[in-house]
This record gives sequence, C-alpha cells and structure tokens, in this order.
Amino acid sequence: MQLSHFDAAGQAWMVDVGAKAESERVAVAEGRIAMLPATYAMIKAGTMKKGDVLGVARLAGIMAAKQTGSLIPLCHPLAISAAEVNFAFDDVRHSVVIEATVRITGRTGVEMEALTAVSVAALTIYDMCKAVDKGMEISQIRLMRKSGGRSGEFNRSSE
Repeated sequence: MQLSHFDAAGQAWMVDVGAKAESERVAVAEGRIAMLPATYAMIKAGTMKKGDVLGVARLAGIMAAKQTGSLIPLCHPLAISAAEVNFAFDDVRHSVVIEATVRITGRTGVEMEALTAVSVAALTIYDMCKAVDKGMEISQIRLMRKSGGRSGEFNRSSE
C-alpha cells in the first residue's frame, strides 16, 4: 500500500482531493482517561474546583475537530457539518471514556477530526483535574468506525 501523503520522490505533500466525488463521511473515535478514584468521584459528582469538567472538555473537543487542519500539517481544512463529543463513566477502571463523532459531506474523510476531538477532550480533562491528580493516564485513542469515501466502511468491532 502506498502512503498518499508522499509523492514519487518521497516528499510530503497535501493530497489533491479536487477530483474526488463528494459523499457523506462519518468517523467515530474513542479514547479514555483513567484517574484516581477520588478524582473520578469529583468529576462524576461535578465538584471539581475548576467547574464543569466534562462540559468544558466537550466544547474543547468540538473546537479541536473544527481546527484539525490547522494542527495536523497535511490535513485539509474542512467545513465539517457536525461534531459531537460524549462521555461515559467506567466505574471499574475509574476512567472516563470519550467518544467523538464527526460528519461531513465532502471529498475527504473526517477520521483525523474525530481523533483530534477525543485527544483534546482528554487533555482538557487532564488540565482541569491535574491539581488533584497528576498521574491521570490518557490511552486507547483510536478510530472505531468510519464510512464514506473510496476506502469504504471500517468498523473496529468487525476487524
């Protein structure tokens, strides 16, 4: 398989997507941030001193999805049509699971936007809680599903 971000001479370049047909594209990414039980309890109860940790992290993730083209050198700046960031609590692992879904009708996919949204949401949780828990661990950031485009469907659960 040839990597699309390199030309024949091995130089990095931005892929020309101008000739591609527009289609609906969706990407879902997931990640988690694990923490001490006390930190987890404060986030869950909404008692962290800095305020609504998950509300701020949701906004940060959405904003990051919209700015991915400015953060990742060869990503196209995209006018995404929707970005959603949701959280679930894992009481066993004392972690917050982050899921981002990004949609577009366009010529290129939104996998990087979904992954960036998850990453920045996790970093925001860390930033808001680091005063009480510097040992938090961000992990398992990965693409879960994607649809649309030439490469078609990807579903991690059916790998």
